[in-house]
Amino acid sequence: MGAEPYWYFVDYQPDVQRALDELREREFRAGRYNPVMPSLSFPPGPESPAPGAKHRTIREAQAAAGADGTRSILDIATVAKEPDFSVAAPLDDESLEEFFGTTRPTRQMVEENMDFLADVDRGQCVYIITYKEDSPDEILLAGYSFD
Repeated sequence: MGAEPYWYFVDYQPDVQRALDELREREFRAGRYNPVMPSLSFPPGPESPAPGAKHRTIREAQAAAGADGTRSILDIATVAKEPDFSVAAPLDDESLEEFFGTTRPTRQMVEENMDFLADVDRGQCVYIITYKEDSPDEILLAGYSFD
């Protein structure tokens, strides 16, 4: 199986690490990760399947997923300034301008142009702060599974 893309929108908060941690916990508790759900639809919403966690911890879920990874945000542990494995890094201003014509894209702009994902490596994640009426509104976290 090849790497699969995933993406999530969460409410904006200035602490992106906290937003990531809360998202990971939400998706873990919902059971939206491999091996519980080997195939997922993105972005998840209120009507998305949620079979519940089948492991005691995120680490146990990651171990059970093996080399494939969880195929979800559970594979991303931390936020950093530069891309790396299991890291969410901001999409740089140059790329934001290239893909959206602004450093303050709206959610609609991002949803209509996910081409930036082509530059994301397996096991890595980027985040984009989306804007509504020129104020931060949501954070998109998007990346590719390990396999």
